[in-house]
Amino acid sequence: MSLLEITWTDPVSGRRGYVVIDSLVRGVASGGLRLREGCTLEEVRGLARGMSLKEALVYRPGDRYIPLGGAKGGIDVDPLDPQAHAVLKRFFTAVLPVVRAQWNTGEDFGLRQDTLDGIAASLGLASTVEAAFALLDEPGRARERLRAAMAVTVDGVALPDLVGGYGVARAALEVAGARGIRVETAVVQGFGSIGGAAARYLARAGVAVVGVADRDGLMRGPAGLDVERMLAARDTHGVVDRAALRPGDHIGAREEWLDVPADLLVPAAMSYVIGPEQATRVLARLVVEGANLPTLPEAESVLLGRGVPVVPDFLANVMTNAWWWWVLFGDIEPTAEAAFAKIDVVMRDLVAAVTRDDLPLRKAALGLAESNAALVAERFG
Repeated sequence: MSLLEITWTDPVSGRRGYVVIDSLVRGVASGGLRLREGCTLEEVRGLARGMSLKEALVYRPGDRYIPLGGAKGGIDVDPLDPQAHAVLKRFFTAVLPVVRAQWNTGEDFGLRQDTLDGIAASLGLASTVEAAFALLDEPGRARERLRAAMAVTVDGVALPDLVGGYGVARAALEVAGARGIRVETAVVQGFGSIGGAAARYLARAGVAVVGVADRDGLMRGPAGLDVERMLAARDTHGVVDRAALRPGDHIGAREEWLDVPADLLVPAAMSYVIGPEQATRVLARLVVEGANLPTLPEAESVLLGRGVPVVPDFLANVMTNAWWWWVLFGDIEPTAEAAFAKIDVVMRDLVAAVTRDDLPLRKAALGLAESNAALVAERFG
C-alpha cells in the first residue's frame, strides 16, 4: 500500500493529476512527473512502486548516495495539447508543499526538464529536487555539480538525455552476453531521451538499428538506420524530420514496429504497449524495457514461454535516476566520462547478479532490490 496518494482535479479544465509516494527513506522520495492523455492513478501507483525498486537496486555501500524512497506523478493531458503547460503549472502549484518537503521529481514521458525547471523557478523553487538538498552537508557544492553536469553535451546531445538510454544499451549488451544471445539488429520504439540514446549506443556498439518508431510512424532501414542523422533531426518530443532519412529507408505505420525482424526489441515510449496479443508478434530474441511498464504481466509470461527473456524496466532504465544522485551526492564528477564509466561498472555488476541463477530476470532483479531495500531500511530507516 502506498504511503500517500493525491488526486488533483484542475479547476479550469477538469483534468486529473496524481502524486503517489510509495516509500520514504530519510523522509524523502524520488520519481518523475509524466504528461500522458489517459494517465490514471493506478498507472502512477505502479510507476511509484517501480521507483522504489530502482532506488534500492543501485544501492552500493561504498557510495555517498543512499537510495531514496520511490514516488511518481502523472497528469491526464496530452503534452501537445495547447492547454498542457497551463494545466501543468496549476498542478505543480497545488502539490508544491509535497515537492518542497518530500518528492524529488524531474522529467518523464511527455515532459522536458527545462519546462519543469521554468515552472519551478516561477514559483520560487530553485530546483525540482530541493528535498534531497536538505540531506547534504554542502548543498552549494552539490548545486554547482548538478549545474555543470546539466550543461555537458556529447556529440550534440545533452548528457542528461543520454545517461538513461546509455544504461538501456549497456543492459541489453550485458544480458545478451550473459545469456549467450547474439544481438546484431535492434528495433527501438520511441526516440526521446531513452530511445534515442539507446539507439545511439547500440549502433556505436555495432548493432544495426533497423527500425525506430516515433509518434509519427515507423522508420525502417534494412542495413541499419543513420541514428546520428536522425538524432540531429529530432524535435523536443522525439519526432524525427523524415527529410533526414536516406533514400533506402522506408516509412510505415507506427503500429508496425513489432513486425520488423530483429534480435533485440527496446520498447522505450509508453506504458502497456505489449499485451498478450502483441507478445505473440514479437520477433526478437531479447526484450529490454526502456520505458516504464511497457509489458503487461500476461504478455511477459507469453514471452518467457517462448524463451524470450525480458529485462525489466526498473533494471534497464535505472540509470537516469541514479546518475542524478551520483552527481548530487558527489560520487562522480559532472562529466560524460565519469557518468559512462560509473554506469558501465554498476550495470555490469547488476546484470551479473541477476543472471547468476537461472531465474526470470524480473524475479531475480526484484529479489535483489528487496534485499537492498531491507539493508537500507535497517541502516537508515
